[in-house]
Amino acid sequence: MTRPRIEQYGLIGDLQTSAHVCDDGSVDWLCLPSFDSPAVFAHLVGEEEHGSWRIAPTASADEPGCEVAAERRYIGDSLVLESVWRTAAGTVRVTDFMPPRECEPQVIRIVEGLTGTVTMRSTMRPRFGYGRVHPWVHEVDGRMVAEAGAAALWVDTGAEQVEKDGVIVSAFTLSAGETQAFVLSWCPSHAPAPAVPDPEAALAATLGYWADWTRQCSYEGPYREAVVRSLITLKAMTYAPSGGIVAAPTTSLPEEIGGSRNWDYRYTWLRDAATTLGVLLGTGYVEEAQAWRRWLLRAVAGDPQNLQIMYGITGERDLPERELPWLPGYEGSAPVRVGNGAASQLQLDIYGEAIETLHLAHQSGVAHCADTAVLHRRLIETLARRWQEPDEGIWEIRGRRRHFVHSKVMAWVAVDRTIRLVEAGALDMDLVALFELRAAIHQEVCEKGFDPVRNTFTQSYGSKELDAATLLIPAVGFLPGDDPRVVGTVDTVRRELGTADGLVCRYPTSGDTTGVDGLAGDEGAFVLCSFWLVDALALTGRIDEATRQFEYLLTLGSDLGLLAEEYDPVANRQLGNYPQAFSHGGVVNSARLLARLTAQSGSGISVPVPASGAARTSPSRVGCGPTGRIATATTAQHA
Repeated sequence: MTRPRIEQYGLIGDLQTSAHVCDDGSVDWLCLPSFDSPAVFAHLVGEEEHGSWRIAPTASADEPGCEVAAERRYIGDSLVLESVWRTAAGTVRVTDFMPPRECEPQVIRIVEGLTGTVTMRSTMRPRFGYGRVHPWVHEVDGRMVAEAGAAALWVDTGAEQVEKDGVIVSAFTLSAGETQAFVLSWCPSHAPAPAVPDPEAALAATLGYWADWTRQCSYEGPYREAVVRSLITLKAMTYAPSGGIVAAPTTSLPEEIGGSRNWDYRYTWLRDAATTLGVLLGTGYVEEAQAWRRWLLRAVAGDPQNLQIMYGITGERDLPERELPWLPGYEGSAPVRVGNGAASQLQLDIYGEAIETLHLAHQSGVAHCADTAVLHRRLIETLARRWQEPDEGIWEIRGRRRHFVHSKVMAWVAVDRTIRLVEAGALDMDLVALFELRAAIHQEVCEKGFDPVRNTFTQSYGSKELDAATLLIPAVGFLPGDDPRVVGTVDTVRRELGTADGLVCRYPTSGDTTGVDGLAGDEGAFVLCSFWLVDALALTGRIDEATRQFEYLLTLGSDLGLLAEEYDPVANRQLGNYPQAFSHGGVVNSARLLARLTAQSGSGISVPVPASGAARTSPSRVGCGPTGRIATATTAQHA
């Protein structure tokens, strides 16, 4: 049987963990009790035997059954997923959700008959420890429980449950107006049994929660539906007890089908979290910024000179990386990894992202507290000592360290935003020293990170390689959009790292040989980089072109509006961990920028115009990831 594509999965969650529900009715990924806990359903990166829970119409001799739901959607602006199944015998609706956590985590699935009479089947294979541990399944007071070690899963339903070989099966029939609910609850195996839930009350409370939360959104511009869906997705990736934000709720979904670029994203990267917080602050959500600032203070503690690029969701520092050899990986993409060895890398850009977020929080009314001020000063003191060191950069290369241009630009951002806070009276630091440091960084980047022959900023000092991260130069204010060096960089990156469809790869990869990142293999086009191109086009005065590009990128999302980390423009499918905070942050940031610049343009406010007449027809890479090799073609650049 063909494996579902990544985009066939919907996301539900309770602000502490989440589940992936396929359009074939199967929950194939669920980590309990938190995002970074071992999965109890790991079919997503394994086989069916590694854990899954499918509810779907039963096949018969007369009808082979439905492979996937006929339609699905989120109910309003919520994270409650609704799937409709149509069979010759009738129609049913399955509503999947996880109530925002007040007690034990729960996955609730309500099946409702709409027309006719349909026979349904629930097949649950609980497998603990990422599919490695078969639990003891037995009945307790009419309830089914699966136990292994320290954890227990309780299954409550009005349907008869039968266990055979570790599989819990329920067969039931529904006519129009009839419902059958299933509730899966997790608790420690030594704890008392969880209370029998009320599914309908939980549904009402969950819908109410999301309605209240989305009502706070201040964005009323174009593409609001896509913006709100992205905001909900980002909120779903927050760990409410601590304020930490995961980069994605999955591990090891591949950047190349069959490849080894498979990483665990269930942790809090300072960069990704800062991007998410900037998005939330810009759309009216201040509470999340306050919670993240408290998380940052706890995680960094009194040791900013050893600032990590990522931490666990509650601030853990040790995230040892290991492989799970019993899991074959998504579509055979091995290895499956848990933990992340990049936690110990030096990435100087994170100082810029963290301080930019503190600056945005101040602009949004979150006052700088004394503890934050102390941390801020120590971060700048550390950066002042280290900014001239080489690092692993934003893309977490596993090769030798380099002087990455993006890292230096973000070091400049850290100092620039600090200056703004000092000038605003929110911080007490030596302005003269800060001005000198900012000027020194700027001068070095412009002298060593720019190739005057090609008229472009490069990936690192003295390199010939390009990096899509340089598209951020006008967005962060390092140089204005009408600077010829910015225009040249945008056009060169677009030409050499772009695909025929207008997507953008992060940097060149080298197929079977080891590339600049220290890894073999290729990858898809990077979704966030493609949104950076939208922003760069808009900031260089090409707003109509940027708008067309943005609208095209929105079509790459799933039917539920979800985006993974990467996209394969040849196979037309999503790649990488899913959904990805970076990608959804790109949706919101680009929508807000286009709305602002379009309004300014319509009001007669000047918008930067390219200083050079960039050709609209130029060589373009057909693919720099899944296609594996550079192929050139002359393509119209969405003129």
